[in-house]
Amino acid sequence: MYRSRAEGNMGIAKEDAAADLHWIPLGTGQTVVRASGRIFETLSALVQRRKRCALYHSALTITVPEGRFTIEMAPVSDLHGKRRGVVAEGPVGMRSAGRWQLFRYEIRCWADGIIPDARKAVSTVRVSVDLKEAQTLIALAPLVPTPVWGRDDLHAGEMWNSNSVTAWLLKRCGVDTAQIVPPAGGRAPGWMAGLVVAARVPLPITAAVFPPTTQR
Repeated sequence: MYRSRAEGNMGIAKEDAAADLHWIPLGTGQTVVRASGRIFETLSALVQRRKRCALYHSALTITVPEGRFTIEMAPVSDLHGKRRGVVAEGPVGMRSAGRWQLFRYEIRCWADGIIPDARKAVSTVRVSVDLKEAQTLIALAPLVPTPVWGRDDLHAGEMWNSNSVTAWLLKRCGVDTAQIVPPAGGRAPGWMAGLVVAARVPLPITAAVFPPTTQR
């Protein structure tokens, strides 16, 4: 299904496509997020009567003949989302709180962009995709659902977060996600939510535009 590899896209022929999945420790470079994640995992482990696991945030790097794109959910940092390839936004915590920038997230599909913490990824794996699937991944980015982050507003069985976005995209473009798992001893909360929502009524993929247009 996929293989581990070093980050980068050297040796990719023009007619080929590539999709790299980055598993990044949750809260890398963000003290509050890291602390909140530890509290969440401690409580979850107690309720489920299991050992604590390392938590991971996921992001994608897609390479196609048209260029290299990074896809990631991240906090809104300023009002210049177009510079970062922002294609969608959503609220954090509560829908009403989304009126303030501090409580909003953005989904980026950034041409020649960066994933700030990619170099700190514990694992980067190459997902098996053909050219059509890779282009569909990029084209679908603006169509990702944007429910409230950290809640289960879509009734998928767990919270919606960055892992939900990654899983939704991979599932919707036809990738076999059965063998995709976080690094050993780790968990990716929200991953199953993305798969569940993606398996519901199909979206009109023909409505997607490649390359995607930005909202801001």
